[in-house]
Formats: sequence, C-alpha cells, structure tokens
Amino acid sequence: MASLSMNAAAPSHCAVCARIAFLFMLTLPAGAAMPRSPPSAPAPGAWTPIDARQLIPRLYGASHMLWLSDGPVRARLALRLLRGAREHGLDPANYDVDRLERRLDEPLDRTAAIAFDRELSTAMLQYLADLHAGRVASAYRQVPGTDRGFDPVDRLHQALQEGGLEDVIEAAAPSIPLYGRVKSALARYRDMARSAPHWAALPHPSPAVAPGDAYPGSALLRERLRLLGDLDGVTEADDGTYTAALAAAVRRFQARHGLAEDGILGPGTVAALSVPLSRRVTQLALTLERLRWLPPITSGRVVAVNVPTYRLWTVDARDNYAAPSLEMRVIVGTAARTQTPLFIGEVRYLEFNPYWNVPPSIQSAEIVPRLARNPAYLEQNDMEVVGADGRPRQLAPAAALDALRAGSARVRQRPGARNVLGELKFAMPNPMNIYLHSTSAKELFGRSRRDLSHGCIRVERPAELAQFVLADPQRWNAAAVAAAMADGRNRSVSLPRPVPVILFYATALADRHGRVLFSQDIYGLDPALAAALHLE
Repeated sequence: MASLSMNAAAPSHCAVCARIAFLFMLTLPAGAAMPRSPPSAPAPGAWTPIDARQLIPRLYGASHMLWLSDGPVRARLALRLLRGAREHGLDPANYDVDRLERRLDEPLDRTAAIAFDRELSTAMLQYLADLHAGRVASAYRQVPGTDRGFDPVDRLHQALQEGGLEDVIEAAAPSIPLYGRVKSALARYRDMARSAPHWAALPHPSPAVAPGDAYPGSALLRERLRLLGDLDGVTEADDGTYTAALAAAVRRFQARHGLAEDGILGPGTVAALSVPLSRRVTQLALTLERLRWLPPITSGRVVAVNVPTYRLWTVDARDNYAAPSLEMRVIVGTAARTQTPLFIGEVRYLEFNPYWNVPPSIQSAEIVPRLARNPAYLEQNDMEVVGADGRPRQLAPAAALDALRAGSARVRQRPGARNVLGELKFAMPNPMNIYLHSTSAKELFGRSRRDLSHGCIRVERPAELAQFVLADPQRWNAAAVAAAMADGRNRSVSLPRPVPVILFYATALADRHGRVLFSQDIYGLDPALAAALHLE
C-alpha cells in the first residue's frame, strides 16, 4: 500500500506486512533430497523436499530387484521417462540419468545389478516426489495433517506391478489445466530459443516511436514480433517505417507483458522485446515449480491472485478450473517496503461499509505525526479514537495524541466516501491481517504498475467478487449487493462455505487462449529460485 495520504484522493491501506512465509502447504516427509544445492533456509515449520533414499526400504521390502528381473526393457523405459524431466522444467541431471544409462550398458554382476536397481528406484521416486510437490524447499508453512493424496512409493510400486509407468508420471504432476498450458509454453519457447539463441539489439527509440514514424529497426522488429507470434499473417515491404501493422503487433505484445497497450514503441517496450528467450524459458520453468508447491484444491469456488501481474481470477474447481468467471485488476503491496505475502487463505465473511482499524505500525509511523502537525487531521479524514473496549472516545486533539502515543487508544476510520477500504472487505483471518477489499482510489487501477498498497489486495470490481463468493444469486444478486454497499451501514455477512484465496507469484503464465503472458519480477523472487533449481 502506498504512503498514507487522506487529504487527497485516499489510497487504500491494510496491515503492514513484511515478506512472510506462505501460510499453507505440503506435509510430505521432510529431509534433504538427492544431491542438490541447499536453497535458502525455509521458514520455521516449512515443508522441505523429500529425500527419496528414505523411501527405498518401503518400496523394496523383501525384494532385491524391481527393474532388471526380466531384462533391461523396463529400466530403459524408466530412464527415458527421467530424461523427460526437462519437459517439466526440471534437469535430468538431478536424477543422474547419464550415469545410470552408462551403468545399464555395462556388464553387471548380481551385486552391481542390485545396486543399480536401487539407484534407479531412488531416481524415479525422487522424480515423482519433485513433480508432485516441488524440488525446492518452499516458503509455505505446512498444515499438520494435510494429505496431498499422492504417495510416490505406493504409486511406483503399483506401476511396477501392473504397468503404466507413463501414467504414474502424469499422475504425479499437478492436474490443473494451467500447469499443462505452461508446460506447453515452455516447450514452445525452448524451440524458439534454439532457433534464435541470440537477440540482435533493437535500435533504442528516442524518446518513443509512433505509427508512421521512421524507425531504423523496423525490419528486425517485424522479424521478432513474427517469431513471438504477435505479428501473424501480415506481409508488408519494409521501408524503415513503424507501420500501423507493427503498432498493432506491439499492442498485442504489450498486452502479454503487462505494459501500457498504446502501440507506442517506447523504452519499456523495447526493453521487454530485448529480454533473451532463454530468460523467458527460465520464467516458465519457475512457474511450473511454483505450481507444484500448491496443495490440491479440487472442489468449490476459488479466488486466485497473481501478484506480479496485478490480476485476480475466479474459477470453480468443480469444473476442473474451466474458463474463469471473473477477471479483474488488483493493487498489491509495494515492492520496496510492504510486499504482499504469498499464502492460501479463506474468505469467511464479507463486511459491507467496513471500519478501517488502523494497524499499529501505520498509526505510529503515519497518523500520529500527521495529527501532531494538524490537530484537525482525524476529523478531516472521518477518523475517531477508540478505547480498549472498542467504543469511540471523545477526546480533544492533544489528549487523543497522548492516548495514541501511550497505546491506551487506537484509531479507526468510519465507513464512508473517504474510507480507504471502500465499501467492501473480504475477510480471510490470518496472522498477517491480510485481506481483499475495495478502495476509494479507483483511479489507481489505470496504472500499469500497481504495487501501491501496504500489503492487502485492492480489487477493481468488488461487487462482482462479492456475488461470486456469496454464491447465492437469489438473496445476493447484483441489486442486493449494490444496495448493501450504498446504504452506508456497517454489516457483516458470513459465507455459507469458506472460499479459498490463493495469493500466487508467477512472472510467466499461459492463458486458456494459448497466449503466453510475462510480467516484471516486482519482488525480485525469480533469481533465488532459479539458482536453487540450477536454471541459471
């Protein structure tokens, strides 16, 4: 959230929160995995990647060999599947494929064959575990007792007995359609990266190029946009001009990269066009890993927010996450100071015309200094001093200032036009006091970069989101929601069923139309994950 400034058009504010561990996650057995560089230390209570070597006794029991008892055919199939780890953004070297292939081609006595058999089993179990829940220790906190419904030992044992090794690989990976779309996009961008391993530099616009202007890089720009799929089916001779067709293709490119869709070739657009395809490949591989971190949500309505793209979607897991019923812009926490924490929460109730209970950090850092400079500050901003019992206290400005400094009172803002939460709050109880809400500063949704909040999520179309989570079209249709928002009364409405909210972070996605979408890494989270996965 932006710095508090209520004398102008008031931006919205929520609880101050640092970059905190994600709330909910996996509960597979913890331990160090097969040889891998340790990532940064996870938060206390965080899930850590599984070590497949610990699973081997369960897989074998009294058996000695599972892969070579009938010859090498099954082992060769397993090695081919391990080579396919690359399709999921994982490195086959993580599973020692080259060495295992060489071993299989060598003469093996019984002792060596038994050792090889267990090494191959370890690699396969590790691959299944990594595919299902991620290779890198995530920052999600685990929820005790959470069952992800996938045991790599049971699944591999069944596949070895009944056949269907390919099926067990497919079953291990996330089943949501988004994962499959990103996986396909990764393959496509890898192909493009092979065909164009080096980007030639586009001439820098000074300061910007509009349709009809001369542009010495027009031929190179046309070739690049055609390769990226933004200029399709357009043939025109190059005369060194930035044509209307090029501008239309640039608008499509801008739409896919979170840029202002003006068709103007400015420095920001040229910078995005200059990102090497190898970097785009890495971004897509990181998204696959982040999707593997998510626990399965298989029933009911879901709200998903992707922080770096400033977008919210609503989907219904009951129809296998088909077309989103809602999509809207959001405002998220500032990159510099108050990043939105990434976690999975649950909206449990709505508050129409909410009070804004000012967090202590904002109160001490922003409101108390303003009140000290301007005794009328609280009155001017529809704020009141509240005692420990939650009741308003009628205090003179000097006495109010003393009480706030002493911690015997706090500030809240009354419902109304100035209220920074707007007309609706979507409450999802969590230790960080993060929630979704509307805003009185609706003009901020027009910005292309929208990390402007203190951590909470401001939503562009709160009334439509309210109808989605209330899921009661007869009692809570559009007119009823609008009336509750307009009457000014503070009112809480419990949901018949909590609605999960996934606060996610991915700088590369693929939509249901096949478009590959990229965004800036506003919180700078990509490099550390890429290093942990050995992608860069």
